[in-house]
Amino acid sequence: MTMATVAAIGTRTSVSGLALAGVDVLVAEDPDAVRRAWRTLPRTVGLVILTADAAEALGGAATAPDASRPLTVVMPG
Repeated sequence: MTMATVAAIGTRTSVSGLALAGVDVLVAEDPDAVRRAWRTLPRTVGLVILTADAAEALGGAATAPDASRPLTVVMPG
């Protein structure tokens, strides 16, 4: 059985510290980079931590309930 991983998407200053906890950090400094990072998430990711700006860039795509996508949580802004 493969263990699910955790990823974070957002600006370097907002998400880089999460790497210390074993989170796969995907630095995305603008909305296009956020959308690219979201589209390229590995299937092993079970939880995605988004900054408020990253969540806004994705619109409802990231937070809409869908069993085929990883669970998402938005960091408080």
